[in-house]
Amino acid sequence: MEKEKVVVLTGAGISAESGIKTFRDADGLWEGHDIMEVASPTGFEKNPALVLDFYNQRRRQLKEVVPNEGHKALVLLEEQYDVTIVTQNVDNLHERAGSSKIIHLHGELSKMRGVQYPYKIYDCSGDIYVGDVCKRGSQLRPHIVWFGEDVPMIETAIAECTQAAILMIIGTSMQVYPAASLINFVPQSTPIYFIDPKPSVNESAYQNLTVIAEKASTGVAKVIEELVGF
Repeated sequence: MEKEKVVVLTGAGISAESGIKTFRDADGLWEGHDIMEVASPTGFEKNPALVLDFYNQRRRQLKEVVPNEGHKALVLLEEQYDVTIVTQNVDNLHERAGSSKIIHLHGELSKMRGVQYPYKIYDCSGDIYVGDVCKRGSQLRPHIVWFGEDVPMIETAIAECTQAAILMIIGTSMQVYPAASLINFVPQSTPIYFIDPKPSVNESAYQNLTVIAEKASTGVAKVIEELVGF
């Protein structure tokens, strides 16, 4: 029998419990930097060393953290459902937890590409410096979708959402587009579970919406228990 499709949209909140800081602090800065300094093509062009160092630090931090119970619980879903995780996060914690189908909307810290050859992606486990080039001689940069750049995986994510029998949204403010628009592509009858300690959606705004105002680890466990039975 064919498994029902579950699409899981995850944001910074699910990784926060592993010790990865959420997207921005209350003052709008990201690790003390203006967001456009370290997450835009203009910022990279202006000061590539600063941008590369910023992501080198993020990559080093990633090696010091581990998947949390929220990540691990999602793996259990695969026993009874066809699960696709669409994540806004650039970490690899879903992969390390054991989830098998993951779409990274905003790129991956553990990948890199040449500035002039964006479609040839390389694995990246160490630091990138000014002067490091790809096989075609182009300066390497993190495989991250910066502000002002296209989100190449959004069409793939939309296609998954249109087939979703169940949608789970975990740890995201639903303020960053185009990711926030994905909720509008699921069939009208699809049950939606929204898990966040400070939920930013109106429960009456969507049919079949269940809001669970909890952190990822406990909220996900509740939904998994309901769907899988353990």
